[in-house]
Amino acid sequence: MTSVGPLVLAVVGATATGKSDLALDLAETVGGEVVNADASQLYAGMDIGTAKVPLSQRRGIPHHQLDVLEVTEEASVAAYQAAAREDIAAVQARGAHPVLVGGSGLYVRAALDHLEIPPTEPAVRSRLEAEGRAAGAPAMYARLLEVDPVAAQAIQPNNLRRVIRALEVVELTGRPFSATMPVRDHLQPTLMLGLRLPREVLDERITVRVERMWADGLVDEVRELERRGLRRGRTASRALGYAQALAQLDGHLTGAEAMEQTTTATRRYARRQESWFGPDRRIHWLDAADPDVRERGLALVRTAVGDNGRHG
Repeated sequence: MTSVGPLVLAVVGATATGKSDLALDLAETVGGEVVNADASQLYAGMDIGTAKVPLSQRRGIPHHQLDVLEVTEEASVAAYQAAAREDIAAVQARGAHPVLVGGSGLYVRAALDHLEIPPTEPAVRSRLEAEGRAAGAPAMYARLLEVDPVAAQAIQPNNLRRVIRALEVVELTGRPFSATMPVRDHLQPTLMLGLRLPREVLDERITVRVERMWADGLVDEVRELERRGLRRGRTASRALGYAQALAQLDGHLTGAEAMEQTTTATRRYARRQESWFGPDRRIHWLDAADPDVRERGLALVRTAVGDNGRHG
């Protein structure tokens, strides 16, 4: 890796751990601009349900990759990769530190790592999904084991979505999916901070966050997004909280049921985030409940920024 500008900083971890606040603290202290890596926050108007930092609370710090998609559009890791890397380079060109923040693991990797994103083809994907529904996950996994055993070893047999994606790539490229699997190698010097909490504390924070979402008017937000075509957007309409609020508007769920289902789904999502980020040894983990978490994070950043300046 070679330094191409001010050090890249990243704040990652599960939902409801306080990533946005720490990112703002870092950017404010060392001179940075925030680059979003939360897939749902890419969507304009999806504010309450994604815990997007309101403009009035951004401390005058520029934010990038927020509100760049309409709810009718599909989020694309490949498109995000190009746009986020362009933003990171532009921030560095202004002499500031890019502060990437978010919990969408693949988006973080796409922005920061050497990561080749293989092509996709909706017709092929749809056919494989239909075959998966008919044959089941074990049969599709057995097929992947035949054509790309290396990829199969890295994918859970019951993770039908990833199995289908791997089969799609093999069919489209004629190469093993494993040939495009990411390696943990940053494009340039980067300091990654991770926030984590004990399971019971995180679960309680998620409960409180979901209750606040409904109290703050998530259902009204979804009603407005519905007028803008939310139901036509496959990605946006399935986002945590938004799918449940739509079901509430349709009369399929009560408010209490929608909140309960959102809480349960968000806790499951947090577990997946922990599983994604946990094995990455490049991350410096901080206890999000530590009263000194801000100071500990800033100390790590100051040291890394100083070292980058000396060796860049």
